[in-house]
Amino acid sequence: MATFVEGPVRVSVPATAANLGPGFDSLGLALSLHDELLAEVTPDGLEIDVSGEGAGSVPLDESHLVVRAMRAAFDLMQAEPSGLRLECRNAIPHSRGLGSSSAAIVAGVTLARALVAGGQLLLSDEALFDLAADLEGHPDNVAPAFYGGFVISGREDGRWYAVASGVDPRVTPVVFVPPTPVSTEHARSLLPDVVPHCDAASQAGRTALLVAALAGQPEHLLTATRDWLHQEQRRSAMPDTLALVDSLRADGIPAVVSGAGPAVLAFAAADTSRLTRRCPRGWVAHALAVEAAGARLLA
Repeated sequence: MATFVEGPVRVSVPATAANLGPGFDSLGLALSLHDELLAEVTPDGLEIDVSGEGAGSVPLDESHLVVRAMRAAFDLMQAEPSGLRLECRNAIPHSRGLGSSSAAIVAGVTLARALVAGGQLLLSDEALFDLAADLEGHPDNVAPAFYGGFVISGREDGRWYAVASGVDPRVTPVVFVPPTPVSTEHARSLLPDVVPHCDAASQAGRTALLVAALAGQPEHLLTATRDWLHQEQRRSAMPDTLALVDSLRADGIPAVVSGAGPAVLAFAAADTSRLTRRCPRGWVAHALAVEAAGARLLA
């Protein structure tokens, strides 16, 4: 029977931007905006405290996504805590395309492993990533949330993979967050089942170029972030988002829908203040960095 560590454990997990234009369901970038969570085994019951993003709207019971992820990891380790206390200090906006659900899942599985004595021996990093991707259903946000940096991920022969790629230090992300959410489910429901072969071919070429542009040739980012398969198809659900993307790109600024939206991700030159001033009224702009570290335990 598994035993548990004494006292609380803490974890920090970054926000993520997926797709990055053409890399639909395969490319993801970790950003320097973090949720911080604390968990502790208690004698009984379940206590959840949430502050920041999601406070007052997320459930405070077993249906909380972090708790569900923790339970899944405990099950794999054959560990059953008598009770749990969970504190969430959330900075990642919910339902905006910045990976809040992936951050919750990655935080949950990481906390659960850290609470079990010898958890690293019971669940490797690869197994923990596999579990997180299984829970989310796709790896494009989970991979950078877990590993950090820029990650190319997918599924082959029934197994998840995640491959890190370099990011040029000149690449500076700026995120524009609108006041109202759009659900990932609704955004996905707008996508067609079939796409023209020519569009798929163009998308593949731009995805390959994007990996090279991020790695060391950011002057190609405007061309590399062109999308054919998912952004325009979602315009009806987020017209203000696509209007901002169109406006920025018309001025030569690489801009894309972040994940399923409705946040916008743009890549700035050295002076981010000129770009953040383009933030629409009622939106919030974050000048961020690429976060090299994924989920990490805090002292």
